[in-house]
Amino acid sequence: MFFDKYGKKEDGAIRFYDLHSMKTKILAVTIFIMCILIMIVTLFPVVWSFLASFRTIKDFNNNPAIIPEKFNFKLFASTWKELKFSRNYMNSLIVVIGSVISAIIFNGILAYSLSIIKPKGHKVVLGLVMWSLLIPPMTSMVALFVNINKLHLTQSYIPLWLMLGANAFYVILFKQFFENLPKELIEAAKLDGAGYMQTFIKIIVPLSKSIVMVIVIFSINAAWSDFLMPYLVLNGSGKETVMVRLFSFQGSNATAVEVLRAVVFSIIPPILLFFIFSKQITEGAATGALKG
Repeated sequence: MFFDKYGKKEDGAIRFYDLHSMKTKILAVTIFIMCILIMIVTLFPVVWSFLASFRTIKDFNNNPAIIPEKFNFKLFASTWKELKFSRNYMNSLIVVIGSVISAIIFNGILAYSLSIIKPKGHKVVLGLVMWSLLIPPMTSMVALFVNINKLHLTQSYIPLWLMLGANAFYVILFKQFFENLPKELIEAAKLDGAGYMQTFIKIIVPLSKSIVMVIVIFSINAAWSDFLMPYLVLNGSGKETVMVRLFSFQGSNATAVEVLRAVVFSIIPPILLFFIFSKQITEGAATGALKG
């Protein structure tokens, strides 16, 4: 039965002993139905894009059915060759790897300084970090691109790496986690003569695997799906990412079905990322942001 599963629940808004009330049972069923509806609405565009990608342009225009008559994977192969997506996948992979490393190292060190070392003026720095969360990213885009041009870093991956290396949201996540680490271990490292960086590398990082995994997942998704900065920095360099290639492909003479196949190629990595790390995304994010 539906309510039997509540017998093993140990947390949450509705627990097993709450189900003695009929109003609570109705609320639980209502919430469940709403979640199902939200899931359908959310997944329908993705499922429709995938199924429509198996059609030819003639079948796409003449047959309104969702399920295609046959699943022809050769159409995907031809679109992949036409797009030369292998090179763009590799470019995106380079951006993702550099962004993940920068997001962990730079944001982690800043959070370590604000939460553990706490040098003079750390409250001012923390205030600036918090204040930067209120600034819409688009307002600083022009100034950021002008500085990239002045530093002659256009057509380079470096600006894209450093963008996630200065992310206030990641700093706050790290800081919340570091503040809840056992203070005894940090004090013991100081007594043993470990410096700040030794403490960070040998004590803090090994204890922070869960929050590091959360930052890795968030930064991979952010770096992969980013379009505007890769378009401004890498356009015309031969280093275009998947999202930039998708935009240029859409503006070409490609048919609607070929564009849909390109969209499917671009969303496959985030979908795989979610299925592989769904537990870390749901549990790890809450742990890092709320409990530490």
